Amino acid sequence: MRILWLNLFIVYLSSFCARYFSSPLDQAPFVKPNKLFVFISMLSLVLVAGLRKNIGDTPLYMHSYSLIEDSSLKNISFEGDFGFNIFQLLLYRISDDPQLLIFVTATITNILIVWVLSQYSRLIEISLYVYITLGMFTVSMNGIRQYLAAAIVFTTTKYILNGDGKKFFIIVLFASTIHKTALILLPIYFIVRREAWTKATFSFLFLGVIIALGYGQFSSALFSVIEDTQYGHYQNFSEGGANILRVAVSGVPLIFAFLGREKLRELWPKSDYIVNLTLLGFIFMVISSQNWIFARFNIYFGLFSLILTSWILHVFIESNRKFIYFSLLAFYFIYFYFESVIALGLVYESNYLKW
Repeated sequence: MRILWLNLFIVYLSSFCARYFSSPLDQAPFVKPNKLFVFISMLSLVLVAGLRKNIGDTPLYMHSYSLIEDSSLKNISFEGDFGFNIFQLLLYRISDDPQLLIFVTATITNILIVWVLSQYSRLIEISLYVYITLGMFTVSMNGIRQYLAAAIVFTTTKYILNGDGKKFFIIVLFASTIHKTALILLPIYFIVRREAWTKATFSFLFLGVIIALGYGQFSSALFSVIEDTQYGHYQNFSEGGANILRVAVSGVPLIFAFLGREKLRELWPKSDYIVNLTLLGFIFMVISSQNWIFARFNIYFGLFSLILTSWILHVFIESNRKFIYFSLLAFYFIYFYFESVIALGLVYESNYLKW
């Protein structure tokens, strides 16, 4: 766990410096973070995630990689998550050491996430701090394939904001070869590109609550549809619902976004799209209170909430911003401690990073 604490310190400090030594852009109110300090943050995330040997299903992926006997692409079946299978075979041609799979996957995932955040976050240190303390960084070391797909989808932020549907769909389809659940994003493009906090917004929230309350009927209908797919086994998932505290915490950015909606829209007119994406993630979290597996869908939307969280400070009057800033740091730090130390008893192991 000491390595994870050190990583949090390095990432926050370096990303704070990246913003402190940033330069203004013509597209106000955005800023251009200092590239050197952004690189330091990215490097710390990559090394910690890439050099691990445990956490979640990491050992399973390493074991599966070690069982590869033939790296030929001739026998690849273009079904399911074939993109990830091809990815593994190409890596296997370089080395049969499973650490390579973990390192390269972590590198791509975290580089893409940090790169997008450096472009759209108003306070990049807040985005990366929450990325770690809200547990997303930890989850990226658990749901390896899905987080890789989510990081690829995250790069479509530009196309969502600019309305370039063609490029958005191409990237999402590519991500779906890594993890099929990325296909859920295809119709999302049409849903989120609209003004936030309209009747449609509250209708979606109401729908999420109704599904959570009537989960038995909803789950029966859903699993009957996917029972013959590779995800059909999820109907036997019985580890309970997501922690209600986690559900509540995921809704915090939305509360502030709603209260400061006019100011946020004034600062960044296209922020409505990010709000809508965050809202959809929250709805999945509400549903996941009945079955944790639905929290996996929030992997895609949670990354967009990091952008929204970084803008929260600026909806407050300037005299209150310092208090809100440090309150956010303290709030998420306490949550990180509770989830990682008390709830999960998280232990970090590596053959390379030891303390």
